[in-house]
Amino acid sequence: MELITKSDLAKSRAEFLKTRTFSALTEAKNESKYRSPQFTEVTVFLSHKHDEVKELEDAIALLKGLGVSVYVDWLDEDMPKTTSGITATRIKRKIKENRKFILLATEKAIASKWCNWELGYGDSIKYIDHIALLVVKDDYGSWTGSEYLQIYPVIGKKYTWLDGYFEVQFPDGKKIDL
Repeated sequence: MELITKSDLAKSRAEFLKTRTFSALTEAKNESKYRSPQFTEVTVFLSHKHDEVKELEDAIALLKGLGVSVYVDWLDEDMPKTTSGITATRIKRKIKENRKFILLATEKAIASKWCNWELGYGDSIKYIDHIALLVVKDDYGSWTGSEYLQIYPVIGKKYTWLDGYFEVQFPDGKKIDL
C-alpha cells in the first residue's frame, strides 16, 4: 500500500466536483449542522488540524465520493466559539455518535494537542475496527509519523491500474477496501 499524497487527495476533490454543484465543505457543513447519524449509514468524525482547510476539503470530497457522511466539529454551529470544557464534552459525544473515526494525519495534525486528544478518545471508543489514519504526505516528501501511530489502521492507495482506489491496512497486515 502506498501513502496518499496531497496531489492524490486533490484529485478526489476534482472528481467530487464533477458530479456536484456545491463543495464538499458545504455539504459537510450541512451534515454537521442538520443531520443526526442514521443507524444504516456510514458516518465519520473527521479529526484534523483546523488551519489545513485545503487538505480537509480534499479529504471530505474523498469520503463524500464514497457515500460517507462526514462530521467536522468547527462546522457545527452548536460548538462553542471559544474552546472550553464544553467543547471537549461535545466532541466526545460526536465521536461516540459517528460510526467511524478518522484522523487526517498530516505532520501538523500529529503535532496538534487537540488531534492527539481526539485520537486518544477515539481509540477508547472505536479501536480497532472503526478507527483509521488518513495519512497525507507532501507530494515529494515523506511522512514521519510517530511510533504510537503504528497501532492504527491506515488508509492508503490500493495498488491497481485504476486511479482512485483506496484501502485500509490494519497493523496485522490485513487489508480491506475503503
